Amino acid sequence: MRTTQLATAFLLATAPLCAGASQTLTIYTYDSFVSDWGPGPVVREAFEAVCGCTVDFVAAGDGAELLARIQLEGTRSRADIVLGLDTNLTARAAATGLFAPHELEAPSLDLPVAWDDPLFLPYDWGWFAFVHDRARLPEPPESFDALIDSDVSILIQDPRSSTPGLGLVKWVEAAHGDRAADIWAGLAPRIVTVTRGWSEAYGLFLQGEADMVLSYTTSPAYHLIAEDDATKAAAPFDEGHYLQIEVAGMLANAPNPDLARDFLAFMLTEDFQSAIPTTNWMYPAVTPAEGLPEGFETLMRPETSLLFSPEEAAAIRDAAIERWRDGLAR
Repeated sequence: MRTTQLATAFLLATAPLCAGASQTLTIYTYDSFVSDWGPGPVVREAFEAVCGCTVDFVAAGDGAELLARIQLEGTRSRADIVLGLDTNLTARAAATGLFAPHELEAPSLDLPVAWDDPLFLPYDWGWFAFVHDRARLPEPPESFDALIDSDVSILIQDPRSSTPGLGLVKWVEAAHGDRAADIWAGLAPRIVTVTRGWSEAYGLFLQGEADMVLSYTTSPAYHLIAEDDATKAAAPFDEGHYLQIEVAGMLANAPNPDLARDFLAFMLTEDFQSAIPTTNWMYPAVTPAEGLPEGFETLMRPETSLLFSPEEAAAIRDAAIERWRDGLAR
């Protein structure tokens, strides 16, 4: 695996220099990826050093908004790559016909599921979870039913614009199936607000606007490593936790297709993957040679993982969102 990565890095460092010169690689992604504390600045600097090109990250809201923008722009889009979809969206994205095969042989991936997708390559993964502050909420609910029966307040994201919001809808569907509508009706009084994206919801949580926020089991690592704050934790749910695998793909009408493939290959090398744990605060798709940073071993790891296939996720999406809307409207 490491040999493959080093060979790819060497090819990137030599072959694309002339081809990439004066070219601009345009990557649509989500807001937090391009923030000062996100992976974007590190990734841009590392790839520009080997491609001889310019990387232009374009923030397009939260993850689920990326696909909507690409569909709106169609073949007129100036993007080369879309980075930030997940397996709840890849079947719908493929059905648009707007994405091209990456034609790359990926190295061995450290994912909890097998991967074989001709259009999309993963760059990180994690489990959705409700994060709380131990100082404010020392004994959080540990199931959806317990949350419903509590007086705990929560913040969630809109599944129509946010990949975590859509992940929560799929989590409820995977865990409770026919009871999903009742689960949402029960959760409605617990919800303080529904935000368009993850950043807004997490910011409100940090301001003390609610007891828990929909985020990831890895979110507490940020507070522990960056802030030396061990008070944040992810509540383990008896039903298990839904997986998110984040991916990138190149557009069929990419202005710079060769450069786009170079970036996708680079995405699975050490230089990119080593930035993921402490900038995107997720598990990398390929574990860096030095392993995960100290502090990740303290994170809650669910005993049960839940995940619909991309095809199943696409098939149930509309009905699941309708149950979410109906439940909150009761």
